[in-house]
Amino acid sequence: MASILDRYMESQKTETIDAGKKLRVGIIGCGWIAEAHIIEYLRMPDVEIVAAADLIPGKAEKFFRDKAPSLDISKIRFYPSHKELVDNEELDVVSVCTYNRTHAECAIYALEHGINVLLEKPLCVTLEEAIAIAKAEKASGKVLSIGFQPRCNPNMQMVKRIVQSGALGKIYYIQTGGGRRHGIPTPFGTSFIEDRTAGIGAMGDIGCYSLDMVLNAIGYPKPLTVTGYTSNFFGKDPQYFLDQGDPAEYADLFQVEDFAAGFIRLEGDIMLDFRIAWAMHLDTPGDTIIMGTKGSLRIPSTDCWNGDVGGDLTLYQTVAGELVETKFPRHEGTAEGDFYHKIRSFLDAVKNGTPAPVPVSQILYNQAIIDGIIKSNKLGREIEVEIPEI
Repeated sequence: MASILDRYMESQKTETIDAGKKLRVGIIGCGWIAEAHIIEYLRMPDVEIVAAADLIPGKAEKFFRDKAPSLDISKIRFYPSHKELVDNEELDVVSVCTYNRTHAECAIYALEHGINVLLEKPLCVTLEEAIAIAKAEKASGKVLSIGFQPRCNPNMQMVKRIVQSGALGKIYYIQTGGGRRHGIPTPFGTSFIEDRTAGIGAMGDIGCYSLDMVLNAIGYPKPLTVTGYTSNFFGKDPQYFLDQGDPAEYADLFQVEDFAAGFIRLEGDIMLDFRIAWAMHLDTPGDTIIMGTKGSLRIPSTDCWNGDVGGDLTLYQTVAGELVETKFPRHEGTAEGDFYHKIRSFLDAVKNGTPAPVPVSQILYNQAIIDGIIKSNKLGREIEVEIPEI
């Protein structure tokens, strides 16, 4: 069993990238995550960044001067909105790196104008927005991929390979989540904590990753019911922000959740126990555990969710009456990095006309769980998840 990872890594081959035709790329939203996109695009010989947009006057130009000094910004056109960028440029691809609240409108507008979209996570804020994005993608015939770079991590791929191998048998219970002991992301200002920009907090920032890790491994079954809970005890405490060197006034601006938990019933009679935190009086709310009728898998948590695993994977089984544990050593990852492979796999799908590496049809279910937790918490009861056919 331990050789599965070795065989997987041996199967990876360096691909030659055809740079004969360059893809014209636009960046929508010039905040900190856009820097990661630009860094990777600059490593691609078949890409040309031609335009960028940001709502704040002068921000896009300054961002490119500071973060992409190797580019001749005289050849890049800057716009004050995503609509003006799309309307005035002939683009093959846009990266949407805006606030959560504007993910849907930016992605939909680009798709409706025949542009392929790499949309940063979270997909959006509400289930209704997610459905609208999925409909726009289907009508456009373009590639829409969601920015879940942990999918490219060898350890995450190992988790899926173990589950899909059948070694666990029928999956019936999953515990997942994670978070930070002291890590509300205010070093980047208040865009992560205000409702007008973020809409959702810890779930949109890191919780969606935890959900994707396990849902992708088991084939993304549809969520049926959700019982959810959210709180913001740390975010509403002025002392929390003073302790980390931020203004106490941030507590008045905090309008999202810093902790969330949910109990989700999935198709296939699978129960999912989920919890995520930006701040807590713990180092972790628990390892990820996938329990099956033939075996169970433990995935160690990290100190701060980073799209990886916190140690060796352990498969627990009973073989010939003996209790057996199989260790899968944690892999250090590829030389290029997960973010590179996220961008590269998206560009390859665009060029080759192949399916999106992280399709909206899957992340729609991820968003439905987040949306369900928020709605359930407001109602104080379990709710049914209703997702129409797209």
